Amino acid sequence: MSLSLRINEDMKSAMKNKNNATLSTLRLLRSALKNKQIDVQHELSEEEVIVVIKSQLKQLQDSLDSFSAAGRQESVLQLKAEMSVLGEYLPAQMTDEQLLETVKNVMAQIGPVTKADMGKVMGLAMKAVQGQADGTRVKKIVETLL
Repeated sequence: MSLSLRINEDMKSAMKNKNNATLSTLRLLRSALKNKQIDVQHELSEEEVIVVIKSQLKQLQDSLDSFSAAGRQESVLQLKAEMSVLGEYLPAQMTDEQLLETVKNVMAQIGPVTKADMGKVMGLAMKAVQGQADGTRVKKIVETLL
């Protein structure tokens, strides 16, 4: 089952079970997916759906940071619940050890690298992890290895 279909089925299930928190999150996600589909003028691929989900998560994380700083705990809890719903649709994340091995393999393929090669290493490393690790985590590991 494609990711888009799974999201639609989960939304229907949330409607039937009267799970309002999940329902509202999935409605917002579906709206974002529809907007992206209109922008690109074709059916979204799995990778494009994942990019939209990550974008939604990033927006929620920014809001979470703002609400935390303002001391609005009720909003923080709600955002965390929404983030956990969206996180279910992303591929499993690599462990730090797996990520370290992947980055080391990429650096071995390139050959001797310096700090000036960070962009090249980051580009290849991000392709190698294929959405299974956040860019900030990859950047931290690349910086420590350089």
